[in-house]
Amino acid sequence: MTAHLRTTAAAPRTRYAASVAAVLLGLTAGLTGCSAEEEDPDAGTNGVGKLSAKKIEGRAIKAADAADAVRLSGNVVSKGRTYELDMRLREDGGSGRVTTGSSTFELLRVEKDLYLKADAAFWKSQQEKPSKADAEAAGKLDDKYVKVPPADPAYQQFTGFTDMSVLLDGLLVLHGDRSKGERTEIGGVRAIRVAAGGGTGGTIDVSLEGTPYPLRFQRAGDAGVLRLTDWNKDFGLKAPEKDDIVDYGQEITTE
Repeated sequence: MTAHLRTTAAAPRTRYAASVAAVLLGLTAGLTGCSAEEEDPDAGTNGVGKLSAKKIEGRAIKAADAADAVRLSGNVVSKGRTYELDMRLREDGGSGRVTTGSSTFELLRVEKDLYLKADAAFWKSQQEKPSKADAEAAGKLDDKYVKVPPADPAYQQFTGFTDMSVLLDGLLVLHGDRSKGERTEIGGVRAIRVAAGGGTGGTIDVSLEGTPYPLRFQRAGDAGVLRLTDWNKDFGLKAPEKDDIVDYGQEITTE
């Protein structure tokens, strides 16, 4: 009698334990499935993260070539000089600020017309040994736009800072074998990094959201880091008012 009672009492406990185990197993499976989904690095992206490094780079360059506008900021080291850039660029011109050494100037290009604006100190520095007259002339140019003639030796160099195609083609260049790097976040946008030469040949971070635009570029040999934002966002671009333009009357040096 006692043995029979023990047997029948154990049965419900066994069934209860089995039921709990089944529920826990189901919960575990469900949680595992959710975890796997959340850990998928390509979930909700444009899918370029699944491509090879070379193809990711190709998609980024193609997207940049097809864009109508971009904002480019950061620094570029060229021929031993460091240039701090903050430029907004379109196919027909651009505007922004350039700093090199102790000189800062603004550039504005509307189609072929190029304008340069700087303070008196910049214009005074254009003379090797500025005289009193030079200083007075520099004061008249302070914070005014100077139209740079196409024949001026400085025209070609300054124009390059305002030319979207020239800047992108000349700066977004990698050197060495490509490899996929880590997934990053640039300005709140998910991105994937492509490295060249193990990173020494430059890196490019490509957007994983929407169009795969390049968002950040580190040039080879520590030659500068650039941010690329406001892709395809138009901005106002027009020539200065006549009262804001003065004639420099001499060649503008670039050294």
